[in-house]
Amino acid sequence: MSLPADRTPVIIGVGEVLDRPGDPAAALEPLALMEAAVRAADADAGGGFLARVDSLDVINLISWRYDRVAARLAERLGIVPPRAVYGVVGGETPTTKIHEAALRIMNGDSMVAVVTGGEAQNAVAKAKAAGVTLPWTPPASVPENPIIPSEHVTPLGMSHGIFQPIHIYPLYENATVAAWGLTPAEALAESGAAYERISAAAAANAQAWGRAAFRADAITQVTDDNRMICWPYTKRMVANNNVNAAAAVLMTTLAAARAAGIPEHRIIHIHGGASAGEPMDYLKRDQYVHSAAQDAVLGQAMHIAPQGFDRVELYSCFPTVPKMARRTLGLAADVPLSVMGGLSFAGAGLNCYMLHSACAMVRSLRDAPADSALLYGQGGYVTKHHALVIGCRAAEPAWLMLNRDVQDMCENARGDVPRFDGGYAGPARVETFSIVFGRDGQPSHGSVVGRTPDQARVFGKLDMADNVGLAAFLSVDASPVGMAGRVDAGDDGLQHWRVT
Repeated sequence: MSLPADRTPVIIGVGEVLDRPGDPAAALEPLALMEAAVRAADADAGGGFLARVDSLDVINLISWRYDRVAARLAERLGIVPPRAVYGVVGGETPTTKIHEAALRIMNGDSMVAVVTGGEAQNAVAKAKAAGVTLPWTPPASVPENPIIPSEHVTPLGMSHGIFQPIHIYPLYENATVAAWGLTPAEALAESGAAYERISAAAAANAQAWGRAAFRADAITQVTDDNRMICWPYTKRMVANNNVNAAAAVLMTTLAAARAAGIPEHRIIHIHGGASAGEPMDYLKRDQYVHSAAQDAVLGQAMHIAPQGFDRVELYSCFPTVPKMARRTLGLAADVPLSVMGGLSFAGAGLNCYMLHSACAMVRSLRDAPADSALLYGQGGYVTKHHALVIGCRAAEPAWLMLNRDVQDMCENARGDVPRFDGGYAGPARVETFSIVFGRDGQPSHGSVVGRTPDQARVFGKLDMADNVGLAAFLSVDASPVGMAGRVDAGDDGLQHWRVT
């Protein structure tokens, strides 16, 4: 049994905007980019829906910090929606906001909803380099919903220099190499092959910021234009947020879509989804070989689509995320993992990738109809997860009404979190590690997450002058996970790791 048409949430319009002016002073500011994307989504739906928008969600933006963000955008659009909300930081938020809008439509609390986001980091960076003042809306002295570093990374992580996403994802990458029984070389080959297919999707996507296709070896091998950033991730394995782009998704009821004369093949149904999260402090996670939160949301997605997915978009900020997700979903190693083209290649604003991916998936489903497709977004550093199932046929009411929050399921599956012992000195074994490289191509610093004989967790800085020890961590022939070492207290008050 299907939902009544006047309570069935559907996507009827998508819009994307790319802005590439030669002069950064001529670039569109984020508000203008989002306005253009929303108008494009309305046009894609046949027009006439913009004035009826009663719910507006704006994805958190980084490149230009406004106040009253949603209200400012509504003013530019000439609308006064009863609900206009500016979101918090997170790469999963586009899928979350689309899902939440669908639930409001299903519950009768909304009729026409828009989710939009946009960034102009490319123009901001070029203007700064050229000493150009951008003629945009003046930034706010107190921006709305800013990133607060202390909420995301602890002082201990900052002291070790392991505090940015590019530093933290390798903890999972390096742990999974050993857990899956791979050598680092084999894991790199898997990443390269997966990202080669993702780059091919970017090359075929007219809305991608970058449209170059790369062979696997051009992605994984270090060259002058593809430097190592954090072992084992090169530049082409790292998210590209240096774009001027915006996207928007327009939603309404199936009844309203049909009344407007929208052809059935252009209407995309929302089936349901799920969200869950990991502890913000990465040292308080049970392990680094999988994510209980990722497993829970993807498990719920598979429950919603028991026959599987015709195509998927797996968040691809760094290779470990889609590689873990692929295994949880039981997908073959050669399955395409993106329709958008990946954060490394297609690129997107910091929190906007899954919004662009939703647009790409809608276009893909219109071109080649399928019952079920998966949009999986992730935020933080394997921290926040949201899966969303959409397709060309109507959802079953039970699917859409399934519990969106599967945190309890996640907690029940989570293992015991090791006790952290920051004062320990003595023998230990490598649990995982992260080694950061400088622009000169040399390792600059790194730290080991280790386990003591009684399984307490320690966090020791690596000695960059220990070339022999460092070589063991950077070997492509064997994983150092499980290798013996020793932790001692340093003069800086931190633990230090020594290979034994």
